[in-house]
Amino acid sequence: MSHHPPSDAASPTLGILYEHPDWFRPLFHELDRRGVPYRAIPVQGHHFAPGESEALPPILFNRMSPSAWLRGGAGEVFYTTEVLNAAVRQGSRVINGPKAWAVETSKATQLGLLNGLGLPAPRARLVHNPADLPEAARGLRFPVVVKPNIGGSGAGVVRFETPEALARAAALPPEADGAISLGIDGIGLVQEFIPARDGRIVRVEVLNGRFLYAIRIYTPGDQFNLCPADVCQSVDGAALERAACPADAPKNDLRVEAYTPPAEVVEAVERIMEAADIEIGGVEYMIDDRDGQLYYYDVNALSNFVADGAQVLGFDPFSRLVDWLEEPVGRADGDPPLAGLALDAEVHP
Repeated sequence: MSHHPPSDAASPTLGILYEHPDWFRPLFHELDRRGVPYRAIPVQGHHFAPGESEALPPILFNRMSPSAWLRGGAGEVFYTTEVLNAAVRQGSRVINGPKAWAVETSKATQLGLLNGLGLPAPRARLVHNPADLPEAARGLRFPVVVKPNIGGSGAGVVRFETPEALARAAALPPEADGAISLGIDGIGLVQEFIPARDGRIVRVEVLNGRFLYAIRIYTPGDQFNLCPADVCQSVDGAALERAACPADAPKNDLRVEAYTPPAEVVEAVERIMEAADIEIGGVEYMIDDRDGQLYYYDVNALSNFVADGAQVLGFDPFSRLVDWLEEPVGRADGDPPLAGLALDAEVHP
């Protein structure tokens, strides 16, 4: 696809709002390789004046991570909502905008969306006080997990085998070892634990709201919210090249393979993404080992593509992503810059 240079090289058409310093290196590399101008906009240290009109890239690509709170960025999570809302008000084309971000940052919203679409999801109850968890869990099938509403990489997820164990933890004072934390918004869920058949989960990725690929991840145990970029090896034990591997990447025994999900799963995932206004992201599901029931359990607006896509999938998903980004960039090039936010950014001409 041919590249159309912007009318003002100092104000690239495309801006990418992000937080993690490593996860998007492959995307930036591919944009640089093709000579696509863009602004890399780290949320750290960012500021803007709401309502003021300043030059803003006509296309704002939201790559912010809800797990920023694990890296000292709790405020960045809520701040991103304000940036996205302001960008929409001022006419920017926002990829994975406010609604997608609202779904990304609320497990409760995700479950409500799945249930509203008539899709199977784990039974759960929402609470705002750990002391209410034992009562909220009545009627749920144990074991259960307690998880913060704003998640990220499985942070804060705790499994309880019995109602008694949950009651003991819920009664602990906040400062005690083993006390339950509901995360940065003070809201959490108690949810039925689903034992994944053969320890496998499937993540289905979409681009432009349509199926891009799926992977099946083999875990050493039952886990939730697995990051595809953290997978270390293929199912045959071959090491994967992890170009986006962060310095704090976990050491694990995750294995991955390309997978073709049933047509009805692909259709369901595309419906989920349309309802959530997520243009690029992933949905995870698993099969309950007890009865063979399929459950969708995680909706992601932030997609960290599988490590070493060329080896696992036979193609580079970042290349497909930039193919797609070049289309709206090309359409916007030459147009007058839209009014928008004053975004502190690193410009790549």
